Amino acid sequence: IGRFREVDRLQREFEQSIADLIDADTIMDSVVEKARENYRRVAAKVHDLFIRHLETNGWPPLGRLANADVFDTWIAPKLQESGRKVAYLLIDALRYELGVALEKQLSEDDSVELSPAFAQLPTITTVGMASLLPEAGKTLTLAKDENKILPMLGTSKLAGVNQRMDVLRNKYGQRFTEMTLANFIRSKKKLPETVELLVLRSAEIDSQLETAPEAALRLIHDTLKRIRVAIYKLKGMGFQDVVIATDHGFFLNTHVEAGDVCAKPAGNWMIVHDRFALGDGTADAANFVLSAEHLGIRGDFGQASGPRGLVPYRAGELYFHGGASLQECVVPVISIKLGEMQLEPQKPKFNLSYKNEAKRITTRLPVIDVELVIKQIELFPQQVDFELLLEAHDKKGNVVGEAKAGGPVNPATGTISMKPGERIQVTLKMLLEFEGKFTVKAMNPNNFAIFCKLDLETDYVV
Repeated sequence: IGRFREVDRLQREFEQSIADLIDADTIMDSVVEKARENYRRVAAKVHDLFIRHLETNGWPPLGRLANADVFDTWIAPKLQESGRKVAYLLIDALRYELGVALEKQLSEDDSVELSPAFAQLPTITTVGMASLLPEAGKTLTLAKDENKILPMLGTSKLAGVNQRMDVLRNKYGQRFTEMTLANFIRSKKKLPETVELLVLRSAEIDSQLETAPEAALRLIHDTLKRIRVAIYKLKGMGFQDVVIATDHGFFLNTHVEAGDVCAKPAGNWMIVHDRFALGDGTADAANFVLSAEHLGIRGDFGQASGPRGLVPYRAGELYFHGGASLQECVVPVISIKLGEMQLEPQKPKFNLSYKNEAKRITTRLPVIDVELVIKQIELFPQQVDFELLLEAHDKKGNVVGEAKAGGPVNPATGTISMKPGERIQVTLKMLLEFEGKFTVKAMNPNNFAIFCKLDLETDYVV
């Protein structure tokens, strides 16, 4: 896990860079194709070993943390202490390498522990999110509901998010509340004093990648950014613990070829998300077939099947989950022990400028000069690096430009680290459809407080 997740990270960052690339002459096509071929070859070799292990030893691995035990392991014990406030962040499709990137960022401010967990099969949202509820490891089953899979926790039918949240509401009563991550960040309302378990939900990574995977890669850091802001806010509200969990990972299938599709196995199967099947039938060269129990699946289905290769049952899928692979099945659990809220130090002084004080940009990739003033060494003698977020906002506050990944810009988080006295250049990637006046803002990534800003406007050459 430790070594190969770095390969996944590099592949995601590479694809993110390709999505940002403006290459009208297609001179990079052969390089891109070669890199994608190399990743796919390495991924396929590792995947072959994974499937052999799956067939022999089953799922989830014995003696390791299953996602279905996350609540009982990480949340329930904390709630036994009266008055202890715990936030449980359920982030859809936060695959393991993204969890590592998030852990590195969060550990700068608090005590953070990252653990690998093993997702419930099939690796789809309805099943995965149900597995993160209390006693799921003991009572989660999958029922057949016409042509759909219906997760059940005991006798409770979990058709969607409302039913899942009702499980927690019925168990914890006024100690519990929930909302989306985005609404929590925006909300100015105080939580009721009785709340000790707060669930924050985010589905943006999965929904954006399902809709437009190539364009959505650059938006992943939006979710990581919101998580960081939410944790800063939770600390100010007196929460002591945060646990971040996810339902499943995903595989980026950017090297799609005509033959990258798997024929469905013979038998009577219910196909799940084009990557998994439940029912009964026989294995073949392209598909494994195992008992559902062998793969940790209880309920109405006797057998489970899936492609042996990193391919779906439908052609042309650039992004997929639902099946059995390291990328889909190994997920992060991040536990954060929040320290006391520290008084904000005097904010660092940044300077922003563009082309010798020019006020108009003529390209959708303007380069902004960013300087962290040298005298800050005297104000912050113990700190070496300062982190900022650089964005362009229109007059309504909408993001119309972001720091282009690469160089000083962290591809996963979109943030920039600087030392006092350092001067760097950061390329902004403006939205293609935007024209007009805008403001470049250097902000604190913890709470979006503005360090400094620069007013500009577009003047593109048609």
